[in-house]
Amino acid sequence: MQLRLLLLIPLLPAALAQTASNETLLWGAYRPNLYFGLRPRIPQSLMTGLMWFGTQDYQSFSKTRHTCEQNELDSYTWTEFDAREGGVQVLKDGLNNVKITTELLKVAGGENGGSWAARIKGEPLVPDVPSRISTIFYLGLEGIGGLDMETDEDDNGIDGPVKFSGNSAQLDDFTVRIVDGPNNEYVTSGPFYDEFKDRVGKTHFVGRPMAPGTIWQAKETILKTIVDFFQSKATTYQAPNYPDPSFLITLPDDVYSSSNLYAVQKTFDGPFQFDVFFESASAKQKLSSATLDQGIPALLEAYNKRFEAALPYPADYPAEKRQSLEAFSKAVTSNLIGGIGYFYGTSLVDRKFSYEWDEDEDAPPVDESEKGAKLTEPKALLTATPSRSFFPRGFYWDEGFHLLHIGQYDNDLSLEILRDWIGLIDENGWVGREQILGEEARSKVPQEFQTQVPNYANPPTLAMAVTAFIERFKAHQAAAGISEQDLGMGMGAPQAALGIELPKDVIDTAHNQHLNSPELAFSFLKSIYVPLKRHYDWFRRTQRGQIKQYGRTARSRTEAYRWRGRSEQHVLTSGMDDYPRGPPHAGELHLDLISWMGFFTRTMKDIATFIDEKDDAAAFGEIEKAIIGNIEDLHWNEEEKMYCDADINEDEESYHVCNKGYLSLFPFLHSLLPADSPHLGAILDLMRDPEHLWSPYGLRSLSASHPEFGKGENYWKGPIWIQMNYLALSALHKTYAAQEGPYQAKAKEIYKELRQNVVNNVVKEYERTGYTWEQYDPLTGEGKRSHPFTGWTSMTALILAEKY
Repeated sequence: MQLRLLLLIPLLPAALAQTASNETLLWGAYRPNLYFGLRPRIPQSLMTGLMWFGTQDYQSFSKTRHTCEQNELDSYTWTEFDAREGGVQVLKDGLNNVKITTELLKVAGGENGGSWAARIKGEPLVPDVPSRISTIFYLGLEGIGGLDMETDEDDNGIDGPVKFSGNSAQLDDFTVRIVDGPNNEYVTSGPFYDEFKDRVGKTHFVGRPMAPGTIWQAKETILKTIVDFFQSKATTYQAPNYPDPSFLITLPDDVYSSSNLYAVQKTFDGPFQFDVFFESASAKQKLSSATLDQGIPALLEAYNKRFEAALPYPADYPAEKRQSLEAFSKAVTSNLIGGIGYFYGTSLVDRKFSYEWDEDEDAPPVDESEKGAKLTEPKALLTATPSRSFFPRGFYWDEGFHLLHIGQYDNDLSLEILRDWIGLIDENGWVGREQILGEEARSKVPQEFQTQVPNYANPPTLAMAVTAFIERFKAHQAAAGISEQDLGMGMGAPQAALGIELPKDVIDTAHNQHLNSPELAFSFLKSIYVPLKRHYDWFRRTQRGQIKQYGRTARSRTEAYRWRGRSEQHVLTSGMDDYPRGPPHAGELHLDLISWMGFFTRTMKDIATFIDEKDDAAAFGEIEKAIIGNIEDLHWNEEEKMYCDADINEDEESYHVCNKGYLSLFPFLHSLLPADSPHLGAILDLMRDPEHLWSPYGLRSLSASHPEFGKGENYWKGPIWIQMNYLALSALHKTYAAQEGPYQAKAKEIYKELRQNVVNNVVKEYERTGYTWEQYDPLTGEGKRSHPFTGWTSMTALILAEKY
């Protein structure tokens, strides 16, 4: 019990360890692009990683596993993961007939972020088929400090544990030990065994110096030493009569001076296990295999209880499906949180690029020397990632959705990430759509997509994360018997001052500090208000649309919006890349953007109200009213009975561009329409029509009757996207099925069917393929494109639990 309690204490770096309110998460699986790799939230510090390959033949070495790749493993998933405590991941590698399980346990203590222990174990996927696996665990240190191998070197490898010691400015002194499990077996037969028997069963090693900023390229450096060793030995043999690969494909057992990258290799025959212990010297606690033996079961028990409280199994789903659906929900939630990455580095920005329809006629001439992509100063970001294999970086459009899900499980972790994103907002109010920070991140991005442009926006989804936090806070306080009137006595007042004591089942210090404390909630919202308002003002300034220039009539002369940065065929900035639009024109007006701005304005009003900025709250209320009015005046098409974009024809006259699909739903998706809106019935009819958006698998992105349905790139021309279905379900559940109105019964019916369709299909495809997918086929429901896509597709768990 003492160990279990210890494990639940959050880890605090030295600079932030003074009070619980300053808690952060220093260590984590913050290298999500690797199958297993850890690093702290420190720009230049220690990084670790795992590689493996089969030794059944020489060809398998060329397929060494390291970075997450599409279609490489049969599946890989965190079955349970808590960013504060650790978790369990299962990787199935059919080519090498091995199931590898990684177990991570964080252990608090000391003044430098605590310690951690990891267990890597493997077993054959098919028990009767040989499984010979060579694993390589590496560690590298960048920045000020040092890293040394303390274990004595031996030309034939090392018997027993391998120990490294190191130090850095923020981690201070630490050690890393790699210890074999109790029942490992090694390859003890094969061609030329006698010549290599002194090396069999040993841990092989290598140490090499790496230039600053290159530890992320450890795989290439390490594997080259194996190739060099092979070539030095292979000349004494004649192909195909080579020794068994297990004997010859090994690290060279040497360490160069000034090494800051070390790797250890273990080659096994059959099931295996080894442990890795990172021990902070200031923690003064010795870790052992018993730490993992006791700690992992305690972690899983705590995780299951917390998960059940955060995302309870719904009463309207059958009991016989509970085990499989809960396993699914835990896995997708764990993969979303296990996919959080810490990134640090420069990015590419072109501050002077624009398309002709985005040119500002009043802007001063551009200095030619200022044109082109240029590197920025380095920045740091903690962020979830949409896909560990295909999109291992931060995306603004995605992150707001990610934080809805993360916040439901771990409120304060979502705020930690949100704070980092808001910290990226520059002095003008801009933040890049994609956060491609550093060379490692850029290595996964095609060159044409690497450069960001400061007048390009993305849907302001961070506003959703703020709104969700405020709603969670109010619900959490209500569960403790604290009313909004009580909170109105003064947001900065702790519960004790209000004469209120939180019940024990509501308190969860590590995950929910900002839900338990009005003081912390107020402080957080106050801290983000100014930069978020700057960001809001940037949207209103740079994405403004034109009204009076084209004779349009609207209640407000200011509230109209247009995405900058579109091309002839794409509006990448909208997030719905190839969704059909009108031709590019400076007079375009985009329905989705004005709807996002209506939601963003409502969020700013809510924050201003919370922190008692009364004048601002009133101003935001007026803007929100103007936006809702202009959505009706500028975007409703009475003939088509739908909301549409607006464009300008050859005669310089405004006309509607109406393409039935997700775009048509946006005022509904953001609950900008009242429950008694005369237009709500037409929207619900469009959603429920199988000829248009309705399918047995979820809402299609484009009407099945549209001439472009399924054509071209077919990215947003029909495929089903889970985050958009989530928005529809949320609007139905919280607004249109909940509030009295002429369409309440119909909204309830659609909600029930749509929820069932989405959940059933995503789970079916997960069980069939082992993955969640970026999108789903609008005709068959099959998963499509990148996988595993445990970004916003993981929100299926929220839909199942009805946490909107």
